[in-house]
Amino acid sequence: MPNTFADTPLLKTLIKSLTEQDITIPTEVQEQSLQALLDGKSLVGVAETGSGKTLAFVLPLLHRLKSLELDGSNVKEKGRPRGLVLVPGRELGEQVSKVFKSMTHDTRLRVRTALGGTKKQIARQNINGPLEVLVATPGRLVQMLNSGELRLDDVRTLVFDEADQMLDAGFLPTVQRVLDECRKTVQVVMFSATLPQPLERIIEKAFIDPPVRVRTQGSQRLVPTLTVDNRDVINGRRFEVLMKTLEEAPETGTMIFVNTRDQADVVAEWLHTEGVPFANYRGQMDRQERRENLSQFRDGNVHVLIATDLGGRGLDIERVDRVINVHLPQDIDNYLHRAGRTARAGRSGTVINLVTQRDQPLMAKLKKRADRTK
Repeated sequence: MPNTFADTPLLKTLIKSLTEQDITIPTEVQEQSLQALLDGKSLVGVAETGSGKTLAFVLPLLHRLKSLELDGSNVKEKGRPRGLVLVPGRELGEQVSKVFKSMTHDTRLRVRTALGGTKKQIARQNINGPLEVLVATPGRLVQMLNSGELRLDDVRTLVFDEADQMLDAGFLPTVQRVLDECRKTVQVVMFSATLPQPLERIIEKAFIDPPVRVRTQGSQRLVPTLTVDNRDVINGRRFEVLMKTLEEAPETGTMIFVNTRDQADVVAEWLHTEGVPFANYRGQMDRQERRENLSQFRDGNVHVLIATDLGGRGLDIERVDRVINVHLPQDIDNYLHRAGRTARAGRSGTVINLVTQRDQPLMAKLKKRADRTK
């Protein structure tokens, strides 16, 4: 196993880009998956949030496509990518694209996006020319396929990021269409922080041959740099506990999680009454407003972001040092995704759970899992 990226077979241009960003040692998921992906094998990877999954598929994908170019096989036709990364939402797509572009200064490969929530004309311009890698959301991808502006017959590597969402029933028709339109020998790669058992049957249908399976030691559990603080809510006095918690570190980047839109509205009204600046982030709001609110939080103009579980998926915001579950989810996977918004990439972070009597079943499951993984 390689100790550093310099010990791997990656192209020197990629190693140079890594070195310039002070990335020298592969994470566990990167180390486990790199050689299999470089060999062109299909793969299913499950690793905890913040473990470096994006770079785990970005590096071998760029290596493979650049190697084709160096062998004299250049991309010449417009709208025919060789690498396709499907993401469930725009914000994650922008993050993935940013990681790709940070690695292409020397490889000079063209990475384009076709993301929902942006003007269709922008997506059209992005694919109106030769490109090596396309990062796309399902809806926008289907539009481009239906119009004939995009073809997938030259895709060599197909990546499903946040695979548990991409294989959700709502996306399945698109997933099947994409698989049908790619070449039969396409390398299929799936990465996720969680992979519920019901999805295993779907995964089996997506691969012609059994994929390589990678699972890190930290998958399905919280990272060691995360501190968990459970605080009891007595007699329904939830907001008293929340206010005391916020006052302990008022300028700490904090994501507040709730389960429903109505709960988000109640928390928002309460924070407004208490004079606490905040921003909202949820699926049932205008995309532009959601994006502006996220920028407000990223830039530190507000220190609190209220989110539903949409916000627990894929977002990588460096300044999130604290997650507060004002309303705990019923599902362990959603809890892990929420907790994974902090303590990313080796940084420390805190999850504070406001626990009521109805949350005891979840707390029991979390304790059982923690005991099992010690």
